[in-house]
Amino acid sequence: MLSPRPVGAALIVLAAAASLAGDRDRNAEALARIAHPPLGLPSLVLSEQDAPDAERIALGRKLFFDPRLSGNGSIACATCHVPEQAFTQTGRPTPKGADGKRLRRNAPSLLNVAYEELLMRDGEAPSLQAQILVPLFEPHEMANPTFKGLIVRLEQLPDYRDRFEKAFGAPVSVPLIGKAIASYERSLLCAQSPFDRWRYGGEAGAMTAQAQQGFRLFTGKAQCSACHSVGERDALFTDHGFHNTGLSFRAGPPAAETVEDRGRQEVTHEPGDAHKFKTPGLRDVARTAPYMHDGSLGSLEEVVRYYNGGGSGDPAQDAAIRPLGLSEQEIAALVAFLDGLTCDGLEALIEDARSATGGP
Repeated sequence: MLSPRPVGAALIVLAAAASLAGDRDRNAEALARIAHPPLGLPSLVLSEQDAPDAERIALGRKLFFDPRLSGNGSIACATCHVPEQAFTQTGRPTPKGADGKRLRRNAPSLLNVAYEELLMRDGEAPSLQAQILVPLFEPHEMANPTFKGLIVRLEQLPDYRDRFEKAFGAPVSVPLIGKAIASYERSLLCAQSPFDRWRYGGEAGAMTAQAQQGFRLFTGKAQCSACHSVGERDALFTDHGFHNTGLSFRAGPPAAETVEDRGRQEVTHEPGDAHKFKTPGLRDVARTAPYMHDGSLGSLEEVVRYYNGGGSGDPAQDAAIRPLGLSEQEIAALVAFLDGLTCDGLEALIEDARSATGGP
């Protein structure tokens, strides 16, 4: 007759089994989101090499929340892209890097980042998996001095043993770190907002009359949709282009100790791209203050008033930016419409995200 298993050991086995089941459930839900994006988002078209995979999503989620990816072990991807803050960092214009110094650009939300054509505010990264290379090795962000040092560090961590082999059939490498994190980030899909239910779901009362007026202004008098595109079946609220909004001119010359942010020109080296920045999507925008590439505008009302006034007066700002002549009532309606882009499903993404850390 077999000796009875100690109660403590039994509980450990049951907990491990529950954890594995939970991982499978979370990864299955992530795969389902990618296969069937929520109302308002288009289908995701992915190459065979980027096809969703549960093992890769799980590894990417773990890496995303691991501060050991930074050179001094102080920050993770999630430090600047906080799940509870719609995967950005609210309450401050720009985040701090591993060295404790302020970064020069506002952290964009990662919700629906799977649809981005070029990544970073200036479009420096050509793909989602390439994007991670920028913060990983930027001296003021995650500050890894070398590729080899990062790889050796991960290889020595027991909780990563065999994880890359299981996910990719290959040992840890910097490109595979990028692929894993991108696999997880593609699951951060959130829509089914009041706007989506009203426009694409046929729910006449899903959005308030004031917000509906704001949408008419958004696509009409204010011409916001010229850059923040809205389709007949879905909407990403971006043209994926780069524009000079005049913010750099408004800010004036940089302080002596800072470097001027030239935007897209830093990538293309074309004079005409100076101070151009990527058009952000507007989904969940009400939860992601402050705004603009430098985080210099603190509220949606402030953003609408900036554009209503015609920008900064920069002679080089985009020609589409001009005085709009909106009344106070129309400004309020536009803000109400932007509030109506708040997605339904962020709580599930937060719960999924925190499964990698055991809590907030």
